[in-house]
Amino acid sequence: MNEINQSLLLGIALDLASSLANDDRFDRLLTALRKAIPCDAVALLAYRPPLAVPLAIQGLSPDTKGRRFALAEHPRFQALADAGQPVRFPADSTLPDPYDGLLLADDSDLPIHACMGLPLYSDQQLLGFLTFDSLVPGIFDSISERTLAVVSALAAATLKAAMQLEHLEQQAQHNEQVMQELASEALGRDGSSLLGDSEPMVRLKQELALVAPSDFTVLVQGETGVGKELVARTLHAQSLRRQAPLVHLNCAALPEQLIESELFGHTKGAFTGADSARPGKFLLADGGTLFLDEVGELSPATQSKLLRALQSGEIQPVGQDQVRQVQVRVIAATNRDLKQEVAAGRFRADLYHRLSVYPIRVPPLRERGSDVLLLAGFFLENTRRKLGLAQLKLATATQTLLQGYDWPGNVRELEHCISRAALKAVREQGRQGFVTLTPEHCGLAAMAQTTPRPQAQVQASPVTDLRQAVDQYQRQLISQALAAQDHSWAGAARQLGMDRANLQRLAKRLGIRLEKRLG
Repeated sequence: MNEINQSLLLGIALDLASSLANDDRFDRLLTALRKAIPCDAVALLAYRPPLAVPLAIQGLSPDTKGRRFALAEHPRFQALADAGQPVRFPADSTLPDPYDGLLLADDSDLPIHACMGLPLYSDQQLLGFLTFDSLVPGIFDSISERTLAVVSALAAATLKAAMQLEHLEQQAQHNEQVMQELASEALGRDGSSLLGDSEPMVRLKQELALVAPSDFTVLVQGETGVGKELVARTLHAQSLRRQAPLVHLNCAALPEQLIESELFGHTKGAFTGADSARPGKFLLADGGTLFLDEVGELSPATQSKLLRALQSGEIQPVGQDQVRQVQVRVIAATNRDLKQEVAAGRFRADLYHRLSVYPIRVPPLRERGSDVLLLAGFFLENTRRKLGLAQLKLATATQTLLQGYDWPGNVRELEHCISRAALKAVREQGRQGFVTLTPEHCGLAAMAQTTPRPQAQVQASPVTDLRQAVDQYQRQLISQALAAQDHSWAGAARQLGMDRANLQRLAKRLGIRLEKRLG
C-alpha cells in the first residue's frame, strides 16, 4: 500500500470537525488507520513527561490502556521521541518491545515481528505517539514516507484537538466551580457591611483600610459571633483582588479525613469515594482570596501541609505526584487565642507567625456601646421584610434592655434575638399595623440574671491561668444553655449563637458529656 484512500482521509477530517467525545474520536481514528495500514494492533498514546500514556488501543489486551510507559524504561518510545520522524523497527531489533505478550492475536507470547512508531508533533512540540504492530515480518516496509507523513499529521491534529477540548472542559469545570463558590458565598451574604460608629469600630475600619490593598496574610481574631467572616469579606472587597473569587472554608466543619482534600483537591480514585477529580479551595481561589474560618481547629498534620502552601505557594492534590503553583491571599479567622495554643503545643508556632502577618482583633459587642441599637435596627428591617410586616420596632424598655445586656454570643446572638422576638410579637399582635418588640419577647432578662458577666467573673476571683478561666466560663455557659433548653443541643446552639456541631465539639473538649440528648 502506497497511498491512503481519499475517503478515509475525508472521514478522519470530518471526525476532527465533529463534536465527538474524545474516546469516540480516538477509536474512529484507529479504526480508519487500520483500514489504511493492515496491522494486528494499533495504539494512540499521549506524551505526559516522562510517560507515554495510552489513550486508545485496538488489538492489545485491555490492561494495556492502564499502563504507563516511562520513556527511560522503554527505549523504543525514547527512540521515537529522539528520531522526530516515523521509525520502522527491524524484526531483529535488540530494543525490547513494550507490547511483547500483549497482542490479542498472539497466543504464543513470542516477540512481536513487526513494529512501527510515529512521533506526533505540533508546532515542534511532542504530543504523543502512534504505534503499529503485526505478527507478519516486514509488513510495514512498503508504506511510503508520504503516507506516513499524512498519517502522522492526521493523528497529531486529532490528538491536539482532543487536548484542546480537554483543556477547555477543565477550564469550564474550574469556572463553574468558582461560580458555585461565588454563588454560595453570595447566598451567605445578608447585604450588611461593617455597621457601627463606636470608637472600637472606627479603629477596626481604619485597620482594614490600611491592610486590605496589600497581599499580607491576615489573622482575624475575636469571640464567637462578632462578625469575623464579615471582616474577611470587607478585606477582600477593599483589596486589589476584589474581581477574583473569595472562597470560604470552615476548618471545623469537616472531618480530619477530608480537610486535606478540601484544601488541596484530589485525583480520581485517590481514596474511597473519590469518583472524580476535584480541585481544592486553594485552586478555586487562585488569583483571589481564601478565607479559612476556625483555623485553630486544624490538626497538627494539616497545619504542616497548610504551612507549606503558605510558604511556597505550592499545592499537591491528594493522589497526585505533581505540585501546582497558586497565587492566593489567605485570611484566617479563629475565636481561640493562638498564642496560648502555641504555648500549649496545640498549634504550630511557625504557622501562627505565617498567618498573623497582620493580626486584627474584632471587638465584642459589649465593648461597642450604642452600636447595639444600630445593629438592632439593621436586623429589624431584615426581619420585617422577611415576615412581610408593615413595621417592626423596639419598645423603649427593649432598647434599654439590649444596651444593658452583655451579649456573650455577640452580633449573631443579637440577630437571633431579634428574629425570635419578632415571631413572638407577631403571634401576639398579628401582622397588621406596627409590631412592637417588648422585653418579654426578647427573653433576655432571665438570661441576664442567670448568665454571669465575663468582667464580674474575673473580678470575683483572681485568675492565675487565663486558659482555665476561659474554659470554666465556657463550661458554665454551655451547661446553663443545656439546662434552659431541656438538654437539647440544637436549642442550646441556637441560644449561644453557635453551630450545633461546633458546640458539641467544644463541649467534648471541655469534658461536658454528650450522651444526653442530641436534639
